[in-house]
Amino acid sequence: MKQSIGLLGLLFAFVLTPLSAQDKPLTFDQFMIWVRQYHPVVKQADLYLEFGKQEVRKARGGFDPYLYGSIDEKQYQEKQYYNKREGGVLIPTVGGVEFQGIVENNKGTYLNPEQNVPSNGLYAVGAAVNVGNGLLIDKRRAALQQAKIYNLASIEERRLSLINLYYDATVAYWKWAGAYADLKVHEEGLRLAKVRFEGVIGRFEQGDLPAIDTVEAYTQVLNRSIKFQKAGYEFFSSTQELNVYLWDEEERPIGLEALAVPEPLFSLPFQELNKDFYSEALLDHPELRLIDYDLDYLDVERRYKAEQLKPKIKLKYNFLTETFGGMQQLGFLENNYKFGIQVATPLLLRKERGDLGLTKTKIADVNYKRDLKFEQLSAKLRKFFNEYQVLDQQLKIFSQTVKGLENLLKGERIKFELGESSLFLINARETSLFDSHLVNNSLYVDLNIAFSKVRSAAGLGFEDF
Repeated sequence: MKQSIGLLGLLFAFVLTPLSAQDKPLTFDQFMIWVRQYHPVVKQADLYLEFGKQEVRKARGGFDPYLYGSIDEKQYQEKQYYNKREGGVLIPTVGGVEFQGIVENNKGTYLNPEQNVPSNGLYAVGAAVNVGNGLLIDKRRAALQQAKIYNLASIEERRLSLINLYYDATVAYWKWAGAYADLKVHEEGLRLAKVRFEGVIGRFEQGDLPAIDTVEAYTQVLNRSIKFQKAGYEFFSSTQELNVYLWDEEERPIGLEALAVPEPLFSLPFQELNKDFYSEALLDHPELRLIDYDLDYLDVERRYKAEQLKPKIKLKYNFLTETFGGMQQLGFLENNYKFGIQVATPLLLRKERGDLGLTKTKIADVNYKRDLKFEQLSAKLRKFFNEYQVLDQQLKIFSQTVKGLENLLKGERIKFELGESSLFLINARETSLFDSHLVNNSLYVDLNIAFSKVRSAAGLGFEDF
C-alpha cells in the first residue's frame, strides 16, 4: 500500500503545470486603446459620417446648374415649316430664386408670330421667384436642411455604436481577468493539496498518521485537479471571446500571445462616483440627441407643409437682347423683356392641411418618445449607479470575511501541527477560503463591469482612452 501511495504521489506531481513566470500582462487601458483603433466596429462607425456627408452632397445637388436644349424641326413638301432651337441654363439658389439664361434661334415659313426672333438668335437672361408658396422654404431647401440634420445625427449614431463596443469590450476583458484570477486560485489550491498529500504520505510511512488520512489527501488532490482543469477551460473560453476584439492595422483578426495575461483584478483604484457629473452627461446621451434630431427633421417638414397652405405665386422676368453687349442699355420693364405671373391654389386645401396635421401629430409622438426615453435612461443610470455602490460596499465587507477565513486557516494549521486538529478540518478551512477568493474575484469583476455600465448609461465610452 505504501508503494502504491508513493506512485500516486509521483503521478500527481505532474498534474499541475505551473503558470509561466514570463507572463506578459495586457492592461485594461492597453486593450481598450487597441480596440478603439483597430476594431471593425470602429471602421463601421466611421462610415456613419460618410453616409451623412453623402446625404448633404446629394441634397446640394438640387441646387446644381441645369443645362437643357431642344431642336424641333418640320419639313413637308420641300418646305421648311419651322426649325426651332432652344438652349439654356437654369441656376437654382438657396435663397429660392432661379436664374435663367436662354438662347432661341427659330426659322421657318409657318412659325407662330411670338416665335419669330432675329436671324442671329435671341438671348434671354432673367430670374423666377416664388412670392407665395416657396418664398420661405421649398422642396430643395427643405431637403438640404434635412440632409444637414441627418449629417449631425450620423455623428450620434457613430457615438452610440462606439459606446456599445466600449461596453462589450469591457465585459470581455474583465471576464477574462476574472477567469485568470480564478485559475490562479485553483492553481494554488491544487499546489497545496499536492504538498499536503506528499506530507501525509511521509507521516504515514513514519507511522504518525493512519492510512485513512492518505485517502483524504488523495481525494482532495483529485477534486482540486478537476476544478483546476475546469478553471483552465473557462480561462481558455474567455480568451477566445476576448480575441474577437483584437485586430491589427491591416484589419486582420489576431489572437493573444500564449503568455499574455490580464492585469490583476485589484489593480484599479476605485473611487466614489460623481453622481452630478454622470447626470449632466446623460443630457447629451446619443439616444436623446438622435430623438432631438428627429424633432428637428420633422420641424423642417412642418415648415414645408405649412408653406403649402399659401397660394402659388411665381414671378418671371427675362431681359431680351440679340447680343450680350446690348444688355447694358436695358432697363427694367422698359423695353425688350418678358414678364409673367403664375397663380394657383387649391380651394379647400384639405390635402395640405391633412399633411400639416400629420406632421404635427408625428412631432407630438416623438416628443412623448423623448420624454419616455429620458426617463428610461435616467432610471437605468440610477440602477447602475446603485449597483456600483452596492458592489463597492460588498467588497469592503467581504474583504474582512476573507481576512477572517485566512486567520482561521492559519490557526487550524497550527493546531494540526500540534496534533489537536484533523486533515478534514484543514481541508474544510482551505475550501472555505478558496471559495471566498472566488467570490471576491467575482465581486471585483462585477464592480469593474458596473463601472462601465454607469459610463455607458450616461452616454460615455472611449472618451478617456
